[in-house]
Amino acid sequence: MQARPEPSAPDDPAADAAAGAPRARARAGREDWPTYHVDAGPEELPPVRGRDLDRAWHAARQAALAEAWGTIRGFRFRRADGRVTDLVLADPDACCWVGAVDRLAGLGSHHGLSLCLRLLALVDLLARAPWTASLCRLARDGAELDPRLLRLAAVAPLSAEARFDEAAFRAALAAPPPRLIGTLS
Repeated sequence: MQARPEPSAPDDPAADAAAGAPRARARAGREDWPTYHVDAGPEELPPVRGRDLDRAWHAARQAALAEAWGTIRGFRFRRADGRVTDLVLADPDACCWVGAVDRLAGLGSHHGLSLCLRLLALVDLLARAPWTASLCRLARDGAELDPRLLRLAAVAPLSAEARFDEAAFRAALAAPPPRLIGTLS
């Protein structure tokens, strides 16, 4: 994905450049909002670090508390085979969270876009999957996520619609952690 977004700079341009990662270009279309043109699908975006997703979660919360509602943003994902997926984020909460990730990491790199879409996919999963309630502690001062949930959301594949597969996500969380070869005595 090639990104040279006008709204912000990428979080880690050296890492993207070293990986040969193209970027997503943001440009105004007929609409009144920026549209990011990405030459890959959401499912092709790389994993991110769990700590980066945690930072994005907290940045989104701070933006919501500050009522930094953000703006509508569009994304046009074009795969090598020519298939296109259009995504428009117009929900005020989603606009707020996307704006927070843009300020934190930039939406002009694989890393920034993946971080953004993973945060949105995680929020979507929490909203639609009742079984996740035990992995999220809600309190007056915010919500804390189980570290396993954040780690999995950082690396789990996104679908073509930029969502997590609920069944696969649940199964991965239920699986026992991998065993280390050998034992410590």
